[in-house]
Amino acid sequence: MEGNDVALHKPEWFKIRLNPNENYKGLKSLVRSQELHTVCEEASCPNIHECWGRYRTAAFMILGDTCTRRCRFCDVATGRPLAVDPFEPRRVAESVRRMGLKHAFVTMVNRDDLPDGGAGALAHTVVAIRNAAPGCSVEVLSSDLMGDVESIRTVADSQPDIIGHNIETVRRITPLVRSRSTYERSLRFLKVSKEIAPQAVTKSSMMLGLGETFDEVLEAMDDLRSVGVDMVNIGQYLQPSRNHAPVQRYWHPTEFIRLKKAAIDRGFLHCEAGPLVRSSYHAGEQLETMRQESDRAPDLARLYRERRLSGAEARS
Repeated sequence: MEGNDVALHKPEWFKIRLNPNENYKGLKSLVRSQELHTVCEEASCPNIHECWGRYRTAAFMILGDTCTRRCRFCDVATGRPLAVDPFEPRRVAESVRRMGLKHAFVTMVNRDDLPDGGAGALAHTVVAIRNAAPGCSVEVLSSDLMGDVESIRTVADSQPDIIGHNIETVRRITPLVRSRSTYERSLRFLKVSKEIAPQAVTKSSMMLGLGETFDEVLEAMDDLRSVGVDMVNIGQYLQPSRNHAPVQRYWHPTEFIRLKKAAIDRGFLHCEAGPLVRSSYHAGEQLETMRQESDRAPDLARLYRERRLSGAEARS
């Protein structure tokens, strides 16, 4: 990735609408009262006012607010984490119940200091949400858990509806911006997750603007499809501070439209692609869309095969 000492100006079409309404204030108060963390705040997500204010949804981040890795794109603090809080899963679940959520999104910081990488805490949170809010679907966004199969199994066996892990960027740029993470390990996490829990939907996300090419993004899509990933989110990288990797360029909305079509053509069951798209962007709506499609083709595997065949025909 080439250096860029001069910060790029955001294009005119790249605008973020702020809407700190009562829903936003109420959710913020609830998160504070339960002593919880959200990736919305910790990672400086540009959609926080939309998700909290309009949809009243939040991406809960467990295992503290300190990560053991220092990725060049991420705004989450790095350092030595505190001890695991055994009551955190229960507090997350209670917040989900009180919010009346139909879909809960739970992510985590990297915890390379723990023998299981934090897999047990993530699994306990899934189970706690199931018990507190039986009608709520659950999506997890896991770290790579250092590729440990038993740790991956712990998460998969808790039966989340969606198992997510982000490859973040294309193969070439991965070693330049990801700390203690590899492209192949991320693919293996997704592959093993699907093998252990074939009934679960697997999902990954990429950010653009770090110097990747259009063809490299297509190659990453193909790699994700090769390990059975069902959903992909693609968004624009924004530099959190001057100490983070600089933005090499802003991808135009029309390019994201092309990428979304390319994803569907390749057989992904769903793709969100746009400048402001993040891992948890419209997560509940994504699952609902897939479920509606599954109602028309009850066997998800059958739907996947139909999409894959139609995609192959479109490319031929």
